[in-house]
Amino acid sequence: MSKAAIIGGGVIGGGWAARFLLNGWDVAVFDPDPQAERKIGEVLANARRALPALYDCALPPEGRLSFHADMAEAVAGAAWIQESVPEVLALKHKILPAIAAAAGPDAVIGSSTSGFKPSELNAAGTNAVVAHPFNPVYLLPLVELVGDGATCARAADILRGIGMFPLIVRKEIDAHIADRLLEAVWREALWLVKDGIATTEEIDESIRMAFGIRWAQMGLFETYRIAGGEAGMKHFMAQFGPALSWPWTKLMDVPEFNDELVDLIASQSDAQSGHRSIRELERLRDDNLVGMMRALRRSGSGAGGVLRAHETGLALEGERDGLPITAARQVPVTWTDYNGHMNETHYLEAASLATDRFMEMIGADADYVAAGQSYFTVENHIRYLDEIHAGDRLVVTTQVLAGQGKRLHLFHRLWRGEVLAATVETLLLHTDLATRRTSAPAPAVAAALADWAGRHAAMPAEGAGRFIGQPRP
Repeated sequence: MSKAAIIGGGVIGGGWAARFLLNGWDVAVFDPDPQAERKIGEVLANARRALPALYDCALPPEGRLSFHADMAEAVAGAAWIQESVPEVLALKHKILPAIAAAAGPDAVIGSSTSGFKPSELNAAGTNAVVAHPFNPVYLLPLVELVGDGATCARAADILRGIGMFPLIVRKEIDAHIADRLLEAVWREALWLVKDGIATTEEIDESIRMAFGIRWAQMGLFETYRIAGGEAGMKHFMAQFGPALSWPWTKLMDVPEFNDELVDLIASQSDAQSGHRSIRELERLRDDNLVGMMRALRRSGSGAGGVLRAHETGLALEGERDGLPITAARQVPVTWTDYNGHMNETHYLEAASLATDRFMEMIGADADYVAAGQSYFTVENHIRYLDEIHAGDRLVVTTQVLAGQGKRLHLFHRLWRGEVLAATVETLLLHTDLATRRTSAPAPAVAAALADWAGRHAAMPAEGAGRFIGQPRP
């Protein structure tokens, strides 16, 4: 079991702890704040609700979380050490040498700094790299890496293993890449509020109703390439480039950050969203992020590509009661209905995932489909035996009831812990995708299916066979 040490357990440090912990790492936390354990516990509650819901298979078993009063004890044996103390250079100059003295020779030391350069961080002779994430760290994949090339390469491998997207910055620069872009938007927004052009809510609406949605899946330059039409980016630059010299923006000036401006923005922000607690806003944010990222996962665009790559490496193995586990996942909030339990359609979706996995197990995988052969579902029979709720861990086992010729007859059991929550009986027919007619499977697939059918022949299947393939009255 790999170990990560988190030095500083605020919002960002807690997010780091959750990201590592839910990806199977042991996590040791050092933070002198007496409220650190409570704060990290609340971040973890949100993370446990949100992160597993991104995937169609289960994350690794959760690691062990521990809190330490001694920093050297927390750091000992850690492969990754993340410094997330407040953004005060003098404090980082005090903490980083202490981390380096206690760390193993091969440990990666990352700093969550949003603005400082590695040369500034390591002025005291330490070897930290910038590992700047984005909140919530347990959901958003980007981590900006700046520093020694070899260390950044090792760091990138580790981060990909926990489902993140490492972006190695070519040259060190204040505030790296993303925060420089955000600061430009933030500065212009402050002027719009100060000059009475727009309220905080109106500015937020202009982002989330338009270009914020575009940026999530195409970013800035690809979006503008499309805006250029068939002529592409050159046409866009020729048409809109001259506007950059027009006096539209105040980006080169900073409004005076006085009490009047702070009170104005704070009062508007309170009017906009003060009716919700921070925890409510976090859960709203997380639910929306999960939904958008799952949509991106389908196309592989943006963060969806990171999810796809990470999920490919999440092994689905094991058996239960002598049957293979063909699906295991946490039930997302989006699968529940107004009654507070899983909607009936998603029982069938869980069984469909299990069917797809079993097809892969017998060789009817993506390559097989691409070659023009597959199995088509012709009938399902579902028994709803117990409720399933958001956050429950759902495990599906699959039994082969028959597997001769063109027929594939499966019996899925959906387990919530030790409770059998549902069964789904599925009849499929092998099909030639060119003719769209039933056909015999390839010999290798037929042999694999016959082997599974033989193994399961003597097993009971209570409730199976009542409707599948039976004539209708």
